[in-house]
Amino acid sequence: MSKAVSIPRILVIVAILLVPSIAYLIISRGENQYMKLQVFGPREPDPANPSDTIYHTIAPFELPAHDGTLFTNKELEGKIYVADFFFATCPTICPKMAMQMKRVQEAFKDDSSIMLVSHSVNPEQDTVEALAAYAIDYGAIPGKWFFLTGDKKQIYDLARHSYFVTAMPGDGGPDDFIHSEQLILVDPDKRIRGYYDGTDYEEVNLLIDEIKVLQWEYGLNKPL
Repeated sequence: MSKAVSIPRILVIVAILLVPSIAYLIISRGENQYMKLQVFGPREPDPANPSDTIYHTIAPFELPAHDGTLFTNKELEGKIYVADFFFATCPTICPKMAMQMKRVQEAFKDDSSIMLVSHSVNPEQDTVEALAAYAIDYGAIPGKWFFLTGDKKQIYDLARHSYFVTAMPGDGGPDDFIHSEQLILVDPDKRIRGYYDGTDYEEVNLLIDEIKVLQWEYGLNKPL
């Protein structure tokens, strides 16, 4: 009888001793154990320390937005954002991409840490007024989802050399054209963290999930 009583007592004592230690390990190491997303792009010289390298980052830019403002990379400071390249009169992949971007917007509609940025690859026709109408058609939330137009060479340079949406060479001239279904996930440090097929429902489900992973990494997740 005494042995039967002693075993549960020993288990209780062990549990009392171990639970605080386990809890401490979970709290203190949980952030480091959480899955982190891959960083895409080459390592480049660090402007602050030429002898070191850093991961590729999106270059600074300023472009007219559909709401009539001049949108710059400073609007994205401290934000996680999804970027794409489209044109308003596209009859094929662009409407599908816009609907999937709308899904991303809906998933984070009340979360100011997440933004969406769509760059027109046909800026000559996609004027501010045309993009304003497009934004209304797809229910873009003001201050959250921006449609950008402006100088074609600048937009194409961003597409090729900042976002790496195509490996095809070009100069942004009249005969140059980029058409990509990619949605690009960018972190608050302006590093690319993922590419997703913007016409594929399941790929966009993955994008939504990986945005949440980035939120955990940067401490931007909302408390339950």
